[in-house]
Amino acid sequence: MSDTTFAPNTARYIAHDHHPENGTLLGFWLYLMSDCFIFAILFAAYGVLGRSYAAGPSGADLFDLPLVAVNTGFLLLSSITYGFAMLQAQSNKVKPTLIWLAITGLLGAAFLALELYEFAHLIHEGAGPQRSAFLTSFFSLVGTHGLHVTFGIVWLITLMVQVGKYGLHAANRRRLMCLSMFWHFLDVVWIGVFTFVYLMGVLP
Repeated sequence: MSDTTFAPNTARYIAHDHHPENGTLLGFWLYLMSDCFIFAILFAAYGVLGRSYAAGPSGADLFDLPLVAVNTGFLLLSSITYGFAMLQAQSNKVKPTLIWLAITGLLGAAFLALELYEFAHLIHEGAGPQRSAFLTSFFSLVGTHGLHVTFGIVWLITLMVQVGKYGLHAANRRRLMCLSMFWHFLDVVWIGVFTFVYLMGVLP
């Protein structure tokens, strides 16, 4: 919303834009809550179907925990590097902010690459999402998280372009804050996936 004031002794109007920062953050929190519902439904579906193997392979047969642990490390480390980016942004240092954002993006891309490798390996072994209810719920939950990470990387690259071009003005700081909440939210969800799906999945 904007309000317009008349400049004395001139024949023109000056528009002052006021962006409701608190409104933006509240709206983004509401979006994250809706995402929580989506993941809660997917976790619930996996909880119900996670043992329905249809005489096929189980998590203990399929999951490569060392690989998943490395992948988890990539994502958790990316949250730390994003934190460093936010510290630099608060100090109004554009170049260091961009460097830490780039490192965050690379770690996120490494996470996605290993996840795609895992999916391709499972499908190659005949353990695709159509094989059993267990695998359908697994691919749905983990794949949805991967899509969110993909969207986060696209958003991060877009912000890097904006920060590089326009600097760390108030709007870009607000956008960085929103992406920070989104990125850390994905980390929390992944910790749940790693624990509930992978660690518990290898138990007899």
